[in-house]
Amino acid sequence: MLRGIVFDMDGVIIDSHPVHRRAWKTFLQTVGREVTDSELDFILDGRKREEILCYFLGELTPSQIADYGARKDQMLRELAGEVRPLRGLVQFMDSLSQVDIRIGLATSACRRRAHGTLRELGLTRYFDAIVTGDEVTTGKPDPAIYRLAAERLNETAENLLAVEDAVSGVKSARAAGMRCLGIASAEQAETLRAAGADPVIADFQSLSFVELEASFR
Repeated sequence: MLRGIVFDMDGVIIDSHPVHRRAWKTFLQTVGREVTDSELDFILDGRKREEILCYFLGELTPSQIADYGARKDQMLRELAGEVRPLRGLVQFMDSLSQVDIRIGLATSACRRRAHGTLRELGLTRYFDAIVTGDEVTTGKPDPAIYRLAAERLNETAENLLAVEDAVSGVKSARAAGMRCLGIASAEQAETLRAAGADPVIADFQSLSFVELEASFR
């Protein structure tokens, strides 16, 4: 029985991938690291900030990670005005408020950015539990973040549906025992299906809770 839905944030709740790419590319240029657009795909796979930094810059000290992360986040904040909820998201969330369903967020973003983004876009009120990357030792695809979300929602994983746009996120949710709804373009849909997402949709515009509950069964 579907008792709750746990959303990822970037690329699911908010259409933030374009500004993420710009912020990371600009930051990496400031430290002498030029990257291609294809290399930047790594940042969109639901990974924690420190993982991304070490992937592009090699081994870093904790102080370097904190400093670089703060600099990148500042660049992202400067672009925050361009971020909007994913198409159809607000209407879908409003429809969920009419049914007995628990709503959670499981994002690799840091607590400050996650809560700040939700607050700025007026989305905080929809969530019964919020789990951020700061609260788990290992990021996606490890299942820890989804297990913690289930615990905070006081629901068993088999009664929860995750909503993800990245392969690592789908694998994280599935490893935690949840089914997963994928958000992806037609070109990327099969990649998420192969990781374990079913069904996969482009956005929330035509999604209803009745349809979602039926597919969960």
